[in-house]
Amino acid sequence: MVHGIDATQEFYRTLFGWEFIPGPQQLGPYVRALLDGREVAGIGQLPPDRHLRIAWTPYLATDDADETAETIRGCGGTVAVGPLDAGEAGRLAICSDPTGAVFGVWQAEAHHGTAAAGPPGTPVWNELLTYEASATGKFYRMVFGYEVEPVVSAEHDYATLHVAGEPVASLHGVGNALPRDRGPHWMTYFEVADTDEAARLVQELGGHVLRAPREGQAGRLAVVADPEGAVFTLVRSAAR
Repeated sequence: MVHGIDATQEFYRTLFGWEFIPGPQQLGPYVRALLDGREVAGIGQLPPDRHLRIAWTPYLATDDADETAETIRGCGGTVAVGPLDAGEAGRLAICSDPTGAVFGVWQAEAHHGTAAAGPPGTPVWNELLTYEASATGKFYRMVFGYEVEPVVSAEHDYATLHVAGEPVASLHGVGNALPRDRGPHWMTYFEVADTDEAARLVQELGGHVLRAPREGQAGRLAVVADPEGAVFTLVRSAAR
């Protein structure tokens, strides 16, 4: 959700090669981003009087958005928007976990989610940066039924969320190292062909490089922000 939907489209069109088509308009102007004809993301426009932090929001699948919303409340989370219908696409809610990290809930009808992780320009991973992985993992396990697999390490507080044995997201406990002005938050990773070149392009397009390109376990990474401040990670996966 952004303030300047046209400028934001141009930024991501140039960075990732996305094309755009109109989406459900129940919450105001909204477009779906396509890569090679497959949906990879959505961008909506905030009302002029809504001064919210601009951020990428992952949507977690459910068979029943209303039931999930009640479970979220019962487990100490918050339901800020919905559940409500997005036309024929599905039913959604915007929520936060007990630590304040914001995420969406999506009950699919016509729209079954983003394209599978693949070529440059697609979202390939979501990671929750939080205070402590174990306690946060219990919330997501109770709400969505995820299998939570801790990564045993003396240096890192880390866990992976699985569905039917497949990894779908991760939790990274960083304690007091969280930015004071952000708190716990979800981070979306987008695949790129060249992390260094993509980071340079972000700057040329009016965005910012928050953490310069570096080698990590997942591949070569850079943390960046678009011109409206939405933070995301560029990654050239180690498998590429």
